[in-house]
Amino acid sequence: MQQKINIKNKRARFEYELMDTYTAGLVLSGTEIKSIRHSKASISESFCEFNEQGELFIINMQIDEYSHGSHYNHKPKAERKLLLNRQELKKLEKEVKTSGCTIIPLNLFLNDRGLAKINIALAKGKKLYDKRENIKDRDNKRQLDRIKKKFNK
Repeated sequence: MQQKINIKNKRARFEYELMDTYTAGLVLSGTEIKSIRHSKASISESFCEFNEQGELFIINMQIDEYSHGSHYNHKPKAERKLLLNRQELKKLEKEVKTSGCTIIPLNLFLNDRGLAKINIALAKGKKLYDKRENIKDRDNKRQLDRIKKKFNK
């Protein structure tokens, strides 16, 4: 049985307001997928950009070198192409250019066929007061749950 790989970007929902989410494929070389299967990847500092031809690439994605690789090993922070439908790419590119949004990765996973997929989201950056409000709401919810638990006993 194949183990489940799910590498998350925990800061994404805290720092950004997510609008739309998409699932994209990744173009990887041989040793990159082997490192991902060993959970040796990080997407916490990565983001996505379009090039001149309208193709979407993920930047700053860290995939550690494969431990048993030879001199054919990959570069850890290379740009990697994302695979989406043409309509989705056009829609994302239009949103990025007009509204000043950014595209960030949410999580990297292996599907049931063993292919690496990444969930990306069209997002807007949050202001500092939005982040403080999220923290306050989370603390209030935690206190309310504690009171409910004491009351139910």
